[in-house]
Amino acid sequence: MVERSGYELPLLLLGAFRSLIDELHVELARRGHDMARPVHGFALQAIGPGGATVSELGRRLGVSKQAAGKTVTSLEHAGYVTRSRHPSDGRAWELTRTPRGTEMLVLSAEIFDQLRGRWVDQLGPDRMQALETDLATMAGSSQVVTDLPGWLG
Repeated sequence: MVERSGYELPLLLLGAFRSLIDELHVELARRGHDMARPVHGFALQAIGPGGATVSELGRRLGVSKQAAGKTVTSLEHAGYVTRSRHPSDGRAWELTRTPRGTEMLVLSAEIFDQLRGRWVDQLGPDRMQALETDLATMAGSSQVVTDLPGWLG
């Protein structure tokens, strides 16, 4: 067994996360979503099926309203959201996922299942189950994390 220093654990976790995200985006690009970026998935999850304002998106992502606005511009350019005036607040913009944005999330889920399958092939089903159980225990929450962009900033 390899004895590791404590600082290596977060780097290993980040490396595994980065590997999954990089592989996801290669496959998304292959399937017609070459403009998709990691922040787009977080943002589309944060917008949710019911929509959100730019301010709400910023709060959910843990970023400033200005940073959320830049993300929205990028999402619009990729065809993942539409922006319209909020029905009860003419100063606010209401963000709604487009069918293309929803498609990207659905494809992402399918690709993540395939990537998980590769990990099962490499590690074996028992080790994979143990890994996921241990990570869930350490994470301490079953909520979807959308504020990673702001937390990293």
